[in-house]
Amino acid sequence: MTATAPAITIIMPCYNSAQTILGSIASVCAQTFTDWELLIIDDGSRDDSATIARKIEDPRIQVLVQSNQGSAGARNTGLAAARGSYIAFLDADDTWDPEFLHKMHATLAPRPDAVLAYCGWQNIGVTGGRGQPFVPPDYDPMDRFEVLLGGCRWPIHAVLSRREDLLRTQGFDVSFKTSEDYDLWMRVAPQGRLVLVPEVLAFYQHHGGAQITKNRLRVALNHHRAQQKFLEQNPQATRLLGRAKIRKLVTGELLRRAYACYWDRDLPAARALFRKVMRAGYGTVRDWTYMLPALLPLNLHVRLLKLRDTRTP
Repeated sequence: MTATAPAITIIMPCYNSAQTILGSIASVCAQTFTDWELLIIDDGSRDDSATIARKIEDPRIQVLVQSNQGSAGARNTGLAAARGSYIAFLDADDTWDPEFLHKMHATLAPRPDAVLAYCGWQNIGVTGGRGQPFVPPDYDPMDRFEVLLGGCRWPIHAVLSRREDLLRTQGFDVSFKTSEDYDLWMRVAPQGRLVLVPEVLAFYQHHGGAQITKNRLRVALNHHRAQQKFLEQNPQATRLLGRAKIRKLVTGELLRRAYACYWDRDLPAARALFRKVMRAGYGTVRDWTYMLPALLPLNLHVRLLKLRDTRTP
């Protein structure tokens, strides 16, 4: 490790990432901004991820090993050990453009009124529109509550934030197994301005492994819980946006995710989400025609769908 505190601490949670971690570390080592430390938090891996990481001979890289606590717990361990004034997160299967740290730091550092900088990103390994480079809009002029409730606006590896702001919000909520980054940004973002770096600098690597975001039911429920937590902590949001807008942003999003599961024939997930939406009394008459069969036993629901499919020209 360097003798003096680095400008940026990069926190890399790692769990059974032996096949991908070298690529992510190489992405860090290739950065044109060199005043960083990389904290790799091996979260109880059962493979040789930590051994592979320790073979990298760079004094700026430190490997910390702990029992499995989940990604939120691993990132909190990194935050507690971090020495940099700025924090970046990079999972052990994702990568950055070599200019990521330089451009993000150059944008955020001169802005003491800003709590984070965010950039564009690209999903690698997927087809269709989801694989296209994406540069998000400048959210700062928009209504902050509507922006935050509308969804997680950036992936965790497309952000640079200040350590003091993350610590002020007490870091990640370990009760979340997904959407923990969304919950964090909903607590950090209201503290100050947001600044956009309008370039694609972060890359999310889709692969055949057990990526946690593939469990769409769990993701949807945790996303919903993060929204509810935000509303409880910010009651002024309901007053400013109105109950109709809040229901559209929160319960409407749950319904949208239910339909996505339904059309992909992930019926158990769709049924669970439909039932939650119905308990909230949300949806049009047409929506309810899709949702009501979720109250039937699963085998009957499946038979109804098969019958409908055979009648569809």
